[in-house]
Amino acid sequence: MNYSKTDDALSRLTPEQYRVTQQSGTERPFTGEYDKHFEPGIYVDVVSGEPLFASSAKFNSGCGWPAFSKPIDNVTEHADTTFGMRRVEVRSKHGDSHLGHVFNDGPREMGGMRYCINSASLRFVPKAEMEAQGYGKYLDQVEDK
Repeated sequence: MNYSKTDDALSRLTPEQYRVTQQSGTERPFTGEYDKHFEPGIYVDVVSGEPLFASSAKFNSGCGWPAFSKPIDNVTEHADTTFGMRRVEVRSKHGDSHLGHVFNDGPREMGGMRYCINSASLRFVPKAEMEAQGYGKYLDQVEDK
């Protein structure tokens, strides 16, 4: 699949999705549609469609945003010193969408990392639709919960 940011993809974004992914915004905590979402499937970049996180790596961190212990693929990390803080920003590799930040305070039994991701940067693909949407090679990373 060709994962890229196109004008057509950007034109389909809601104002909130655009603000988060293209202007490095952050949605308000506990407001995103995927914070309490735990169905089997994968989460892809809302802009480019590149696979980012599997439901098997999702956990309830209580932070107010979807949290994952590790990415599937297509995630880059960058130093972020905005607002007088030292954080690690997470972006999609091909679409260059701002996704959120990664912290080292995740569950130890899952590797210790917490990828704190904005729902507005994600599109969920249910396990039953993954093959038809071209994500079949990631089925082995999705567990039924």
